[in-house]
Amino acid sequence: MGEKSKTTLLFSFSVILLFFSLSAAVSSPFQLHSLLLRPLPSAPVLSWQDSDLPFNSLVETSDLDTVNSNTSLGLQLELHHLDALSSEETPERLFDLRLQRDALRAETINSLVSKAVPRKHPRAPGRRPGFSSSVISGLAQGSGEYFTRLGVGTPPRYLYMVLDTGSDVIWVQCSPCKKCYSQSDPIFDPTKSRSFSGIPCGSRLCRSLDSSGCNHRRMCLYQVSYGDGSVTYGDFSTETLTFRANRIGRVALGCGHNNQGLFVGAAGLLGLGRGRLSFPTQTGRRLNRKFSYCLVDRSASSKPSSLLFGDTAIPRTAVFTPLLTNPKLDTFYYVQLLGISVGGTRVPKIRPSLFKMDRDGNGGVIIDSGTSVTRLTRPAYIALRNTFRLGSSNLKRAPAFSLFDTCYDFSGKTSVKVPTVVLHFRGADVSLPATNYLIPVDSSGTFCFAFAGTMSGLSIIGNIQQQGFLVAYDLAGSRIGFKPNGCA
Repeated sequence: MGEKSKTTLLFSFSVILLFFSLSAAVSSPFQLHSLLLRPLPSAPVLSWQDSDLPFNSLVETSDLDTVNSNTSLGLQLELHHLDALSSEETPERLFDLRLQRDALRAETINSLVSKAVPRKHPRAPGRRPGFSSSVISGLAQGSGEYFTRLGVGTPPRYLYMVLDTGSDVIWVQCSPCKKCYSQSDPIFDPTKSRSFSGIPCGSRLCRSLDSSGCNHRRMCLYQVSYGDGSVTYGDFSTETLTFRANRIGRVALGCGHNNQGLFVGAAGLLGLGRGRLSFPTQTGRRLNRKFSYCLVDRSASSKPSSLLFGDTAIPRTAVFTPLLTNPKLDTFYYVQLLGISVGGTRVPKIRPSLFKMDRDGNGGVIIDSGTSVTRLTRPAYIALRNTFRLGSSNLKRAPAFSLFDTCYDFSGKTSVKVPTVVLHFRGADVSLPATNYLIPVDSSGTFCFAFAGTMSGLSIIGNIQQQGFLVAYDLAGSRIGFKPNGCA
């Protein structure tokens, strides 16, 4: 047989193999979810009642020390979305603002990671039970999406505080203000609190700040800057925080007298990161360095989301994945993502190497409550998107919208069938409800695939994908858990 005949035969054989492999892929049915089509939600209505119940007070401690006690403390709070502070806006405008905040948030996180240099702080040991509260979405510049209401000082002044798993330093606006943005409550006045106390410059707390200074009385000053140029600056101090009927004393926080930027409504921020000055780390043994939240789908329910601290925050029925440590910085919650399934089958081009953090702390995957849309490294996103498009080829496509390049026209429909999506973490498979990855973007029936690609090596699992799950942060056990239908 001549060379030309051999080449022709090999080409024909390859075409036949390709035909049969494509036929098998198309004939293999995708596993499907039912997606109930709901419109863009309007801004939720706030209804808070400041607690005047007697306090259950913990023993107050100095610096970052913890106390040995048999007291079991559990705290629960309501959480609300930032949109609740913009009740006069239309649903379309609220969604546009959310995407703007999200872009700033993602840029800030990537900037923090890329510019970080290795640092090591000794961690305070932790061992003890906990407490909870409600959460609401937060600051306009992307420092957080949910906020709650806390009492600050003695007697407590109740203030809206943004919750942020991507920040460590706790702070509130304080009078006298050299420059303060507008907030819903009166500015906190430290001179009217019996428990307010400044922190000396030489203390361990002051040295734990990334950016600190001293005033003329040798008391500690702090400064925290955000990616869009927003900044808070003032006295670093200790103060009592009240969660409903529970009081936590000697919490280190910034009392900001100069606060600039796009903060809206809330009085300050409650840092829930992994760093030394975050609320979970500071409370240490008192709350056992454990907390969880459950974020409701705002388009499906008017019920507020929730935040829980202490041993009761960690459900036994959750699936857990280990926390990883970044040698460059300790704020973010890194996990190992091994792959993603669409329609019941692993996407072959999404390999663990795409999500691996190198030995210098670059790349990797973080879980973040303040980012809305999950961002995946570009090769992983393209593979995920293309596979999802193949499984939803029977659905009517719509033009791209903002950062979303895969959208559908569901106008006139009440429900559709869409391929399933499962995130495969090390030790934990998380099957997402359809509402966690196909979301409304206008009032005309356009829904988009709520993932995005990023040129950065860092991937971020956002709060849209976390909706409805109880997400449990067990810092004492160095793990994160996921429990479906956790908001019930």
